[in-house]
Amino acid sequence: MFEYAPAPESRSVVAIAPSYGLFIDGEFAPGKDTFKTINPATEEVLAEVALGSPEDVDRAVAAARRAFETWSALPGAERAKYLFRIARIIQERSRELAVLESLDNGKPIKETRDVDLPLVAAHFFYYAGWADKLPYAGFGPAPKPLGVAGQVIPWNFPLLMLSWKIAPALAAGNTVVLKPAETTPLSALFFADVCRQAGLPPGVVNIVTGAGDTGRYLVEHPGIDKVAFTGSTEVGRQIARSVAGTGKRLTLELGGKAANIVFDDAPIDQAVEGIVNGIFFNQGHVCCAGSRLLVQESIADELLDSLKRRMATLRVGDPLDKNTDIGAINSAAQLARITELSEIGTEEGAERWSPECSLPDRGFWFAPTIFTGVTQAHRIAREEIFGPVLSVLSFRTPDEAIEKANNTPYGLSAGIWSEKGSRILAVADKLRAGVVWANTFNKFDPTSPFGGYKESGYGREGGRHGLEAYLA
Repeated sequence: MFEYAPAPESRSVVAIAPSYGLFIDGEFAPGKDTFKTINPATEEVLAEVALGSPEDVDRAVAAARRAFETWSALPGAERAKYLFRIARIIQERSRELAVLESLDNGKPIKETRDVDLPLVAAHFFYYAGWADKLPYAGFGPAPKPLGVAGQVIPWNFPLLMLSWKIAPALAAGNTVVLKPAETTPLSALFFADVCRQAGLPPGVVNIVTGAGDTGRYLVEHPGIDKVAFTGSTEVGRQIARSVAGTGKRLTLELGGKAANIVFDDAPIDQAVEGIVNGIFFNQGHVCCAGSRLLVQESIADELLDSLKRRMATLRVGDPLDKNTDIGAINSAAQLARITELSEIGTEEGAERWSPECSLPDRGFWFAPTIFTGVTQAHRIAREEIFGPVLSVLSFRTPDEAIEKANNTPYGLSAGIWSEKGSRILAVADKLRAGVVWANTFNKFDPTSPFGGYKESGYGREGGRHGLEAYLA
């Protein structure tokens, strides 16, 4: 493999304070207890962060309720000005925020810089454009905001998931209390500073950091009108049970086990790039990752040879190095789960392969891995691993591919690779997946709705459809 000289992005562009409080009613306030957030690539402590209590959630919800009266009364064009300002400030501070996200999350800087931050700004720009056009969104002539939205986001795309939820909520006239993931709270706290810089009225956006209990306090709070959650299916079930019968609106974006289907007429090199992007992007920490490769039997050997050659060129290491393709696993707990399921795959008879690569001594790391000889009975083909692990299955006919792709409790996404448009459309129509990519994978756009079926949740985020969850 061609050796690249190290090309690290400078940490000097971001100043991380030793400690952070809760952002409530436009001000940072200390919490009674704190927890540490660490850099998963080095295990270095980045900052101490306030642990939100029930009393803190009460204060945040009360602040959002007070702010709702004036924020919802603003003309849409006035709300749009704030969203435009936020989008522009995010663009201006994108280098700083990209470095911060890589430090706190472990993902490569080229992903935070070239994918996450441009999409974050794009979502705020997009929903700023909708703020004064809500009567024309297709939800009635005079749609009204719901009130206070309680939003809980995951650790895999901290700032991007924040934008998916906050931007449409504010455009529709709602106020927000957001709880970021315990392992990645820093970008949400920096976003709080962006809100102050944009002059957003106090209480419109509140950030309450903490662990799972803090999220539960928020979701179950009687002052919340709308709950939006992205995360694991197990927690999503708990939230659905707690919200049932309360009258709260709910959207859930949960786990996935996406099938990436490659037909015999697919362009092999292009498909290999899509497979690599589908499962190794963001270390496989993607709900819609193409973690099941379904390849037509007649080209399976050729495609696997090409895939292994491509995987041998992937660079694993320092997330701040611009040459890095695969960064650190987000936490020790997630690394343990990936390791456990991979060992189970071997025990159940699948053949494991990883390219030769040296992993750093400190931090949480896992080499890109593929399993062949996988059947649908294997746990690695059924359970969401949420890491850089690909299960390879084969098929002979399109009907068999469709049957195997749909043989999962999840229904978030899928990919189809073929030179025939008619085949792509015919297969896509039979896949029970919320998003189906054709000859590409993991492509996102703020104008396009995203969401799943079955145990992958319900509701849509993004596009015009993303406004519906925040309008009465």
